[in-house]
Amino acid sequence: MKFKIAILGTGNVAYHLIPALENAGHTITEIYGRNLEDAEKLTEKVYVAEAVDELDFSESKAEIFILAVSDSAISDIADEIILPENSILVHTSGTVPLSILGYSSATYTGVMYPLQTFSKGRAIDFVDVPFLLESEDEETLQKLKKLAKSLTPYNYIVKSKDRLALHIAAVFASNFTNHMIRLSEEIMARQGLNFEMLKPLIIESISKTLEIGAKRAQTGPAIRGDFGTLDNHFQFLNYNEQVAELYRLISQDIIDVN
Repeated sequence: MKFKIAILGTGNVAYHLIPALENAGHTITEIYGRNLEDAEKLTEKVYVAEAVDELDFSESKAEIFILAVSDSAISDIADEIILPENSILVHTSGTVPLSILGYSSATYTGVMYPLQTFSKGRAIDFVDVPFLLESEDEETLQKLKKLAKSLTPYNYIVKSKDRLALHIAAVFASNFTNHMIRLSEEIMARQGLNFEMLKPLIIESISKTLEIGAKRAQTGPAIRGDFGTLDNHFQFLNYNEQVAELYRLISQDIIDVN
């Protein structure tokens, strides 16, 4: 089943999702952006789509309207958008509940959350991206499953409260891990050392964790109870009290849970 789809948003998710949907055989009818120029740039990524900066879609031919915007913008856009009869409005957030779409003009609502990190400078193959789906209407849910399956075999029915927990877990696994690596980059740069030296360690650590599980893969001075090394590290980091305290808190947590 192929769908006519309007995309609302011009950020990282929209940037990757728009061409992926067209490549899967769907038709992108409109791309909405508060800045019309940003929407126009995204229309260049597909065969035919109209760039718009107004939320009146009453004459649209789209069947599904996908809100690929920041979490804070979902409520306002959902309240303001004017949709045709029998339309499906979905958002792509990991934390915002389905109920936030309840006061929109949509006949049906749902969630279609791609569980992946998106950056405009890096290509994403949606075949490997899990989609978390939700709707209170069974027919709508089946349509969202067909839409997701056109992109990836990995799609799951997940309620809002569980999706929130999963999103928090994803922040720890992805965003916080990335921030830790950023801090290691800064430490290396401060000493005039080449960060390339750490890359094999990072690759092996993540690979091992995925293979045998994080608990078994944990190494380092905290799990060994090497308090001398921990103190030396803490003293070294005193040039930045916030980073030093972060090191102390994480090390203590590793000690406490193992």
